[in-house]
Amino acid sequence: MSNNAIQSSESNAAVDDDEPDDWDKRIFSTGCSVENSKMTDCYYDTKDWRACKKEMEAFRECWKRQGNEQRTDSKDA
Repeated sequence: MSNNAIQSSESNAAVDDDEPDDWDKRIFSTGCSVENSKMTDCYYDTKDWRACKKEMEAFRECWKRQGNEQRTDSKDA
């Protein structure tokens, strides 16, 4: 493979990474993507959910404020 072909495939991969995947779309649809990012970043940095209580509470409050509880309630079959 030539250097040009390698560079071209690397730049295409970078472009594809910018597109939101299904997971990102679901998170964005909750209205709490910023809070979710802060919560997961905290866990990534600390590797301890107990150290991320403030971020978890902010996400929980956003989740309720956006009305996501009704949308994710379990339904009896």
